Order: sequence, then C-alpha cells, then structure tokens
Amino acid sequence: MKQMIVQCQQQMTQMALLEDGRLVEYAAELPRKRGILGSFFKARVVNVLPGMQAAFVDIGQRKNAFLYVDDVLHAHLDKQPRVKPSISELLKVGQEIVVQVLKEAVGSKGARVTTHFSLPGRWIVYMPRADYVAVSKKIEREGERTRLKAMGEQLRTGEEGIIIRTVSEEMSIEAIENDLDQLRQQWALIQRKAGECSAPCELHRDLSIVQRLIRDVFTPEQDELVIDSEEQAKDAEIMLQQIGPAKAHVSIFRSAEETIFNAYGINEQLERDFARKVWLQGGGYIVIDHTEALTVIDVNTGKFTGGSNLEETVTRTNIEAAEEIARLVRVRDIGGIIIIDFIDMEQEENRREVSSVLEARLKKDRTKSYVVGWTRLGLLEMTRKKVREEKTLV
Repeated sequence: MKQMIVQCQQQMTQMALLEDGRLVEYAAELPRKRGILGSFFKARVVNVLPGMQAAFVDIGQRKNAFLYVDDVLHAHLDKQPRVKPSISELLKVGQEIVVQVLKEAVGSKGARVTTHFSLPGRWIVYMPRADYVAVSKKIEREGERTRLKAMGEQLRTGEEGIIIRTVSEEMSIEAIENDLDQLRQQWALIQRKAGECSAPCELHRDLSIVQRLIRDVFTPEQDELVIDSEEQAKDAEIMLQQIGPAKAHVSIFRSAEETIFNAYGINEQLERDFARKVWLQGGGYIVIDHTEALTVIDVNTGKFTGGSNLEETVTRTNIEAAEEIARLVRVRDIGGIIIIDFIDMEQEENRREVSSVLEARLKKDRTKSYVVGWTRLGLLEMTRKKVREEKTLV
C-alpha cells in the first residue's frame, strides 16, 4: 500500500510518498516558485546558432531557453527529412513560437524546450502533433498491448498522438476517451492564449505536486492520502473524484502537538536519506558525492561481518546497497550519470546478481533510468533522466 502524506506550512507544500512505511519519493514546492517543467510558453527567438544546430529563445525566465534542432523537426521520426536541415532554415531571430519546457534550468544552464508537445492525463499522454500511438512498455501482456493500441488508433484524429500509460491496463474505451477529450480542451485553450498574447508569455503550467502525484501514481482503491490542510484536502478530493468517485476520500490530519511529518516518522527518514553517509540495515553504508558532471556512490561493508566467507559478505552487502541506492535516487531525484563503486567481487555471477537487483528495483521508478553495466575498473555505470535540479532537504 502507498501513502501520500502532505504537509502544508508557511506557504510551502511538502509531499512524501511511502511504500510499506518507507519513503520512496519526496517533493517540496513554494507556490510562488513552482517549477516550470512541462509548462508551455510563447517564446521569441533571440539567437540562432547554426554551428550548434540550436537556438536560444526568450520565455520570460531569468535565462534564455535552449532549443535543439531535433526538437523543432516533426515529432514522428518517419516524417523528418532524411537530411537534417540547418537550424537557420527553420528559425529566424525575432520569430515567435510556442514551446514546452523539457528540462528545467540547472546550474548555469537555462531550460531546454521543445516543440514536441505533450499533455499528461490520468490514463494517457496526449501529443497533438506526433501522429502515432504508443503503449507503455510496462504493460507486458501482448493481447492487452494490442487492444490498447487499437483503441488509441480508433480515438485519435488527424496528426494526434497518444501514449497509453501503464495505469490504463484493463481500462475501458470510455474512460480513455474522456481523458482524451479533457486534454484536447487543454490544448485548444493553449492555442487560443498563444494567439492572444505576445512573446514571451506563459500559456499553461502543470499541476501542483499534490495534484501531479494523484494523477500519476495514486490508486484510490488501494492507497491512502493524508493532508494537514482542509483547503488542500478539498482540492485533492475534487481531483480524486475525477479518477474514481466511489472511492474518493482524503484523510485530514489534525494535531496541535506535532506536525504530520513527525507523526508519520518522515522527518527522521528525510534526515537519514539526505545525509552524505547513509547506513544500511545490515551494518554496511554508502557515501553519495556529487560533481558537476556526475554522481558517485561508494559502498562499504562498515560494521557488517555476517557472511560465511569474504565473497558472501561482500555480495550480501552489495545487494542490500543496490536495493537502497534504487530507492535513494528516487527520493533525492538524482539525475544524469551515476557511478557506483560496489565492493569488489571475485565471481561474475555475483556481479550479475547485484546489477539485476538494481535493475529490478529501478523498475518502480517513474523516471527513466538505464543500467549501462560494469566498467573494466569494476564500477557500475547507470544513467537516470535529469529534468530538474536534484532535490535538497528543505
């Protein structure tokens, strides 16, 4: 069972997602400083760089956004020209275009934007100009994949594209069509605003963190939602009713003695999970360090001495560390290149087991990740999609 615990204090909203009591995701948001990932803007082209095949566009933020040539071409690969044109043939300085934020500004880099638009709903992701239907790879039954793809082809019109999400498995065509109609209305509103304002202008911003989590991961029939604000609880109930009216319910936490995060033990977990050194239950520990280019995670046996021999001790520590690392990259939202220095193992089968455990645990992560494999130096390489700056403990 999942629990969404929402704490609203001093104009800040914090959300913790628990699975069987353990923290797996954390987010914090200041209403006045909401992120712009997924937001739509009417932008003005301020610089075109043929040598980089990219352009910089003004979206009204502190830094200009970066638009790569591939994000200007058609979203469907089969409809792109065989020879990639120069960016200067596609965009001119002063031109006004609609863009969507693909990655938020990180460090010294501005946001990355695209013209491959997508609007996420409960059951599908709507792409007004993609011209294809795709089904989530996490839906594995071939018969169900075929059914859902045929349903998507039946519902879409013109150049519309649809990605059918994992939660759509076994869903009726009526539910998916209702989702599609709502997203079409959103897109029509964005287009209308674009025609009425001058660049730079914000056209649409994604939902709050609470609403996004309800949309993306919450299952009313199984999960629990607890909020310490009656106002936020009312907004959450409205959204829950759109998902499953019969089961829509939000628990309101009321206590003058302690915060909701303290009551559920979340503050204690946050302090542990955001520390540089994180102890494992078996006595080992991991150390997480960040550079501008990558994240390095070091695994150590620490106090663990439990195996019948050194290889077994090391392997058991590495397996526990792999499970914990998969959880921590979600909690801390670590993105980019990640290098893991597991304790050296002599047997190849043990290395395979450790990497398999890591891959299996990462399947629960909503953010795309890829385990590249072991290097000649015995390090494990992986990547995880980076769309925001890594979270820090608020």
